[in-house]
Amino acid sequence: MGTNETPPPKPTRPPTPASPSSRPWNEPERALASQAAAAVPPPRHGLVISKRILWVHGGAYPLENIVRVYTFVLRPRRGEAFFRFLKRGGATLALFLFLLYVSDSSSSSYSSSGAEPFLGIARVLVLAMLIYLFADMVSVVFARSHNALAIETNGRSTALVTGEPEYLNRLVRQVAEAIDKPDAELQASVGTLLVSNYGNYFFGDAVNMYGGSGNTGVVK
Repeated sequence: MGTNETPPPKPTRPPTPASPSSRPWNEPERALASQAAAAVPPPRHGLVISKRILWVHGGAYPLENIVRVYTFVLRPRRGEAFFRFLKRGGATLALFLFLLYVSDSSSSSYSSSGAEPFLGIARVLVLAMLIYLFADMVSVVFARSHNALAIETNGRSTALVTGEPEYLNRLVRQVAEAIDKPDAELQASVGTLLVSNYGNYFFGDAVNMYGGSGNTGVVK
Protein backbone atom coordinates (compact mmCIF):
# COMPACT_ATOMS: atom_id res chain seq x y z
CA MET A 1 0.00 0.00 0.00
CA GLY A 2 1.58 3.23 -1.09
CA THR A 3 1.72 6.45 0.86
CA ASN A 4 1.22 9.97 -0.51
CA GLU A 5 4.34 11.97 0.30
CA THR A 6 4.68 15.70 -0.47
CA PRO A 7 7.80 16.33 -2.54
CA PRO A 8 10.35 18.67 -0.94
CA PRO A 9 10.28 22.30 -2.15
CA LYS A 10 12.75 23.28 -4.81
CA PRO A 11 15.59 25.56 -3.69
CA THR A 12 15.16 29.17 -4.74
CA ARG A 13 17.90 31.62 -5.64
CA PRO A 14 18.10 35.02 -3.96
CA PRO A 15 16.94 37.89 -6.18
CA THR A 16 19.68 39.51 -8.21
CA PRO A 17 20.13 43.17 -7.18
CA ALA A 18 19.57 45.72 -9.89
CA SER A 19 22.62 47.36 -11.37
CA PRO A 20 23.26 51.00 -10.38
CA SER A 21 22.82 52.14 -13.96
CA SER A 22 19.35 50.57 -14.28
CA ARG A 23 18.13 51.63 -10.83
CA PRO A 24 15.96 54.78 -10.95
CA TRP A 25 17.06 57.87 -8.99
CA ASN A 26 15.49 58.50 -5.66
CA GLU A 27 14.69 61.94 -4.24
CA PRO A 28 17.96 62.47 -2.27
CA GLU A 29 20.01 61.80 -5.40
CA ARG A 30 17.91 64.22 -7.42
CA ALA A 31 18.41 66.87 -4.76
CA LEU A 32 22.17 66.33 -4.84
CA ALA A 33 22.19 66.61 -8.62
CA SER A 34 20.23 69.87 -8.44
CA GLN A 35 22.66 71.27 -5.88
CA ALA A 36 25.61 70.32 -8.08
CA ALA A 37 24.04 72.10 -11.04
CA ALA A 38 23.33 75.16 -8.89
CA ALA A 39 26.91 75.18 -7.61
CA VAL A 40 28.23 76.19 -11.03
CA PRO A 41 30.00 79.52 -10.44
CA PRO A 42 28.59 82.60 -12.20
CA PRO A 43 30.52 84.11 -15.11
CA ARG A 44 33.33 86.27 -13.76
CA HIS A 45 34.46 87.95 -16.97
CA GLY A 46 32.75 89.85 -19.71
CA LEU A 47 29.07 90.63 -20.18
CA VAL A 48 26.65 87.69 -20.14
CA ILE A 49 22.84 87.52 -20.30
CA SER A 50 21.33 84.22 -19.21
CA LYS A 51 18.02 83.29 -17.53
CA ARG A 52 16.87 86.92 -17.23
CA ILE A 53 20.07 87.88 -15.39
CA LEU A 54 22.73 90.26 -16.71
CA TRP A 55 26.20 89.38 -15.43
CA VAL A 56 28.85 92.11 -15.65
CA HIS A 57 32.25 90.86 -14.46
CA GLY A 58 30.63 88.69 -11.79
CA GLY A 59 27.97 91.19 -10.72
CA ALA A 60 24.33 90.17 -11.23
CA TYR A 61 21.70 92.63 -12.48
CA PRO A 62 18.11 91.36 -13.07
CA LEU A 63 16.95 92.49 -16.50
CA GLU A 64 13.62 93.72 -15.12
CA ASN A 65 15.49 96.19 -12.86
CA ILE A 66 17.42 97.85 -15.71
CA VAL A 67 16.06 101.31 -16.50
CA ARG A 68 18.71 102.70 -18.84
CA VAL A 69 21.59 101.55 -21.04
CA TYR A 70 23.76 104.13 -22.81
CA THR A 71 27.28 105.02 -23.89
CA PHE A 72 29.31 108.11 -23.07
CA VAL A 73 32.89 109.33 -22.79
CA LEU A 74 34.26 109.35 -19.25
CA ARG A 75 36.45 112.48 -19.17
CA PRO A 76 38.70 113.53 -16.26
CA ARG A 77 38.12 116.85 -14.49
CA ARG A 78 41.48 118.31 -15.49
CA GLY A 79 40.63 121.95 -14.93
CA GLU A 80 39.08 121.36 -11.52
CA ALA A 81 42.06 119.27 -10.44
CA PHE A 82 44.51 122.01 -11.48
CA PHE A 83 42.67 124.82 -9.68
CA ARG A 84 42.20 122.61 -6.63
CA PHE A 85 45.96 122.14 -6.49
CA LEU A 86 46.53 125.89 -6.79
CA LYS A 87 44.27 126.50 -3.80
CA ARG A 88 45.43 123.69 -1.53
CA GLY A 89 48.98 123.54 -2.76
CA GLY A 90 49.41 127.28 -2.42
CA ALA A 91 48.34 127.21 1.21
CA THR A 92 50.60 124.22 1.88
CA LEU A 93 53.56 125.90 0.20
CA ALA A 94 53.00 129.07 2.21
CA LEU A 95 53.02 127.02 5.42
CA PHE A 96 56.23 125.27 4.37
CA LEU A 97 57.96 128.59 3.65
CA PHE A 98 56.80 129.92 7.00
CA LEU A 99 58.33 126.93 8.78
CA LEU A 100 61.59 127.48 6.92
CA TYR A 101 61.60 131.12 7.96
CA VAL A 102 60.97 130.25 11.60
CA SER A 103 63.69 127.61 11.56
CA ASP A 104 66.31 129.80 9.90
CA SER A 105 65.60 132.90 11.93
CA SER A 106 68.41 133.40 14.45
CA SER A 107 66.27 135.66 16.57
CA SER A 108 63.51 133.08 17.03
CA SER A 109 62.98 131.72 20.51
CA TYR A 110 62.14 128.21 19.25
CA SER A 111 65.79 127.26 18.76
CA SER A 112 66.74 128.19 22.29
CA SER A 113 63.78 126.33 23.73
CA GLY A 114 64.65 123.06 21.99
CA ALA A 115 61.76 123.13 19.51
CA GLU A 116 63.98 122.63 16.44
CA PRO A 117 63.28 118.83 16.20
CA PHE A 118 59.54 119.50 16.15
CA LEU A 119 59.97 122.11 13.45
CA GLY A 120 61.97 119.61 11.38
CA ILE A 121 59.20 117.00 11.66
CA ALA A 122 56.60 119.63 10.74
CA ARG A 123 58.59 120.64 7.65
CA VAL A 124 58.83 117.01 6.52
CA LEU A 125 55.09 116.46 6.97
CA VAL A 126 54.16 119.65 5.13
CA LEU A 127 56.54 118.83 2.29
CA ALA A 128 55.07 115.32 2.02
CA MET A 129 51.58 116.83 1.84
CA LEU A 130 52.69 119.19 -0.92
CA ILE A 131 54.15 116.29 -2.92
CA TYR A 132 50.94 114.29 -2.45
CA LEU A 133 48.77 117.16 -3.68
CA PHE A 134 50.99 117.62 -6.73
CA ALA A 135 50.92 113.91 -7.56
CA ASP A 136 47.13 113.83 -7.19
CA MET A 137 46.80 116.76 -9.57
CA VAL A 138 49.14 115.18 -12.14
CA SER A 139 47.27 111.86 -12.04
CA VAL A 140 44.05 113.64 -13.05
CA VAL A 141 45.50 116.13 -15.53
CA PHE A 142 47.32 113.43 -17.51
CA ALA A 143 44.60 110.77 -17.19
CA ARG A 144 43.02 109.65 -20.45
CA SER A 145 39.35 109.54 -21.34
CA HIS A 146 37.45 106.24 -21.58
CA ASN A 147 34.67 105.11 -23.89
CA ALA A 148 32.17 103.59 -21.47
CA LEU A 149 28.88 101.72 -21.49
CA ALA A 150 26.71 102.36 -18.45
CA ILE A 151 23.88 100.11 -17.24
CA GLU A 152 21.66 101.82 -14.68
CA THR A 153 19.14 100.05 -12.45
CA ASN A 154 16.09 101.36 -10.61
CA GLY A 155 18.23 101.58 -7.48
CA ARG A 156 21.63 103.25 -7.09
CA SER A 157 23.66 100.57 -8.89
CA THR A 158 25.44 101.30 -12.17
CA ALA A 159 27.64 98.90 -14.10
CA LEU A 160 30.42 100.38 -16.25
CA VAL A 161 32.41 98.63 -18.97
CA THR A 162 34.66 99.91 -21.71
CA GLY A 163 35.49 99.06 -25.30
CA GLU A 164 35.43 100.47 -28.82
CA PRO A 165 32.61 102.98 -29.44
CA GLU A 166 30.99 101.02 -32.30
CA TYR A 167 31.11 97.80 -30.30
CA LEU A 168 29.55 99.44 -27.23
CA ASN A 169 26.77 100.96 -29.33
CA ARG A 170 25.87 97.49 -30.63
CA LEU A 171 25.82 96.17 -27.06
CA VAL A 172 23.37 98.91 -26.06
CA ARG A 173 20.92 97.70 -28.72
CA GLN A 174 21.43 94.02 -27.83
CA VAL A 175 20.92 94.56 -24.10
CA ALA A 176 17.84 96.71 -24.74
CA GLU A 177 16.34 94.03 -26.99
CA ALA A 178 17.08 91.29 -24.41
CA ILE A 179 15.01 93.08 -21.76
CA ASP A 180 11.77 92.17 -23.59
CA LYS A 181 12.85 88.65 -24.62
CA PRO A 182 12.37 85.97 -21.93
CA ASP A 183 14.75 83.52 -23.64
CA ALA A 184 17.48 86.02 -24.53
CA GLU A 185 21.08 84.82 -24.35
CA LEU A 186 24.15 87.00 -24.89
CA GLN A 187 27.90 86.77 -24.34
CA ALA A 188 30.26 89.66 -25.03
CA SER A 189 33.86 90.51 -24.20
CA VAL A 190 34.21 93.92 -22.56
CA GLY A 191 36.94 95.68 -20.64
CA THR A 192 36.96 96.94 -17.07
CA LEU A 193 37.54 100.55 -16.07
CA LEU A 194 40.58 101.02 -13.83
CA VAL A 195 39.44 104.24 -12.13
CA SER A 196 40.48 104.78 -8.53
CA ASN A 197 38.28 107.83 -7.88
CA TYR A 198 35.20 108.49 -10.01
CA GLY A 199 34.92 111.91 -8.41
CA ASN A 200 37.80 113.04 -10.65
CA TYR A 201 35.72 112.34 -13.77
CA PHE A 202 32.69 113.88 -15.42
CA PHE A 203 30.02 111.22 -14.93
CA GLY A 204 26.54 111.66 -16.33
CA ASP A 205 24.73 113.46 -19.10
CA ALA A 206 26.18 116.37 -21.04
CA VAL A 207 23.69 119.21 -21.60
CA ASN A 208 24.26 122.18 -23.90
CA MET A 209 22.38 125.36 -22.98
CA TYR A 210 22.05 128.34 -25.28
CA GLY A 211 20.91 131.68 -23.92
CA GLY A 212 19.13 132.42 -20.68
CA SER A 213 20.62 133.44 -17.35
CA GLY A 214 21.07 131.86 -13.96
CA ASN A 215 21.24 128.31 -15.36
CA THR A 216 22.28 125.69 -12.82
CA GLY A 217 23.19 122.04 -13.18
CA VAL A 218 21.38 119.07 -11.76
CA VAL A 219 23.07 117.30 -8.87
CA LYS A 220 22.33 113.56 -8.56
